[in-house]
Order: sequence, then structure tokens, then C-alpha cells
Amino acid sequence: MVGQGGGGGVGRSMVLAPPASPPNPIALAQAHIKELETSFRAWLAKQSMAVEAAVVTATNAAQGAAIGGLLGTLTSDVSSALPASTPNTAGLNSEAIASLKNAQAFAGGPLAQARNFAVMAGANAGISSVMKRIRGVEDVQSSMVAAFGSGALFSLVSGMGGPNQAANAVTSGLFFALFQGGLFMVGQKFSSPPAEDVYYSQTRGMLTSLGLQNYEKNFKKGLLTDSTLPLLTDSALRDVNIPPGPRLLILDHIHSDPELTKGR
Repeated sequence: MVGQGGGGGVGRSMVLAPPASPPNPIALAQAHIKELETSFRAWLAKQSMAVEAAVVTATNAAQGAAIGGLLGTLTSDVSSALPASTPNTAGLNSEAIASLKNAQAFAGGPLAQARNFAVMAGANAGISSVMKRIRGVEDVQSSMVAAFGSGALFSLVSGMGGPNQAANAVTSGLFFALFQGGLFMVGQKFSSPPAEDVYYSQTRGMLTSLGLQNYEKNFKKGLLTDSTLPLLTDSALRDVNIPPGPRLLILDHIHSDPELTKGR
């Protein structure tokens, strides 16, 4: 509190708002990454189905190749113990040959594993994007179709299974489809975010960038969702018990953001 003496000897006091807490650099980085991801998804949604499928397939194939290469490096000791090619089949039955090929498929070197995982991840993501465009929804059926395609292609590329490649591809596709379908349903049941969070994503990003993320609960208490941001006033923020200093920062941010001011 600062006292100022006037001409008539009457003192005036001014209350200084406490300084805002410094922004968390990790939270800021996460907010920027989320904004970039949102912008990329918005751009991708405006493209044709072929362009979206190609971009999604390429990006996920690159990620799969990186993961496969790392796994291939870690399992190099296992792959070195296996024969590079199928041995003489005179003394082996079909089941033994199939088991050997399966071991070779999952214990190959870095390049082989990078290829296998690139095909699997790229095909899964590409088929998923096409199914979402066609059906307009991302559900367990679309997930299982994508998994079937990626499993079948993985079987063909890796050479796993017996001599009948078509039957092996169908079997692998069914296994992948059932496995991913089960994971999708379990994840949907136990990992769904609260429904209200989707209405405060822009608000959360704004507060995080200002170092005011502790006031997100105030916005939720007053039902000040993302759609109300262009309409916010000092009195509305005061009603949800936000102090004067943070109120000024929030209103200044809204007035200087063209995306929000055009919504007025």
C-alpha cells in the first residue's frame, strides 16, 4: 500500500496487485506444441482425402521407422543368433519353419525392423484417415479395419508365417484387428477426458501463456467457456473472483488477439 499526501493533507492510498507468477516453461512448451498440432490438423482437414492420407501415412511411417530402427538395434544380439536365411527344410516340419520365420520377422536388424514398423504404422494411419473421411467418425470399426490392413501388409513385408502368404496375411490382419479393437474399447472406456475440458482448451492455452493457469478453475466455476472469451468484461472476471492484476492481463490479451476480437 502506497500513501500519497495531498495539498489538503488528505492521504490517498493505492493497492498494488501482487505480481503474476512466472510462466512455467514446460507448460508453455506444451501449449505451443498443442497449438501447432491443432493448426496442422486444421490444415490437414481442409485437404483432399488423397492428400491427407498421403501426409498421414508418410509422417506415421517415419515415426514407425524410427521406433523400428531403435528396436532393431536393441535386438541385434538376438537376430545375430538366427540364420540369415531359411535352412534346409528336409529335417523341419512346416510349423518349425513358420516359427523360425516369425522369429526372424521380430528379431531382424535395424533396417529390417525400420521397414516393418514403417509399413505397419504408415498403413494403419493412412487407412484410419481414409475411413474417418468416408464414415465421418473414428470408432472401433474404423480402427479394426485399419489394423487389419496394417497387419496384413506387415505379414507380407516381413515374411512371417508359413509358405501360404495370402493365408498368413489374413490371419495376421485378423489378429491385429482384434487386438487393436480391444485396446480401442478399453482406452475409450477408461481414458476418456472429461467432457467439459473440450470447452476450455483455448482458455487453458491463454491462461498458460500468461502464467495464470491457476485461475482455470475460476473460469469453469463461472462457465466462462472458449465461446465467451470475446465477450469477457472486467465485471464478468470479477464475478468469478479473479484479482485486478490478472483481470487486466486477461483482457489485454483478448483485446490484442485478432482471432478473439473478430468474434465480438
